[in-house]
Amino acid sequence: QVQLVESGGGLVQAGGSLRLSCTASRSIFMINHMGWYRQAPGKQRELVAAITGGGDTSYAGSVKGRFTISRDNAKNTMTLEMNSLKPEDTAVYYCVGDRTTVAHDPRYWGQGTQVTVSS
Repeated sequence: QVQLVESGGGLVQAGGSLRLSCTASRSIFMINHMGWYRQAPGKQRELVAAITGGGDTSYAGSVKGRFTISRDNAKNTMTLEMNSLKPEDTAVYYCVGDRTTVAHDPRYWGQGTQVTVSS
């Protein structure tokens, strides 16, 4: 069983930055596709950013240009750099992974980390 553990959430003022990290209990090279979802209170879960095993990235329109996803296969870690944060970025952020795609019901989920952006 794969375990994903997020870290780096917290409280930040609007316009600030945060860096989320995800550490996997096994090789993320073997997991292949990785990504970050978020869920705000009363809203549907949203795929924020994804990265393939080959390093191709994709972003939700609401974060494009502000967030950057990256991975380090040697360290079994994935990172989400979040800049120019807005109050609407407030949510619980989840690290996810799957062999084929993270766009639909990824197999592996972390426990989530809270990000709160104050105005």
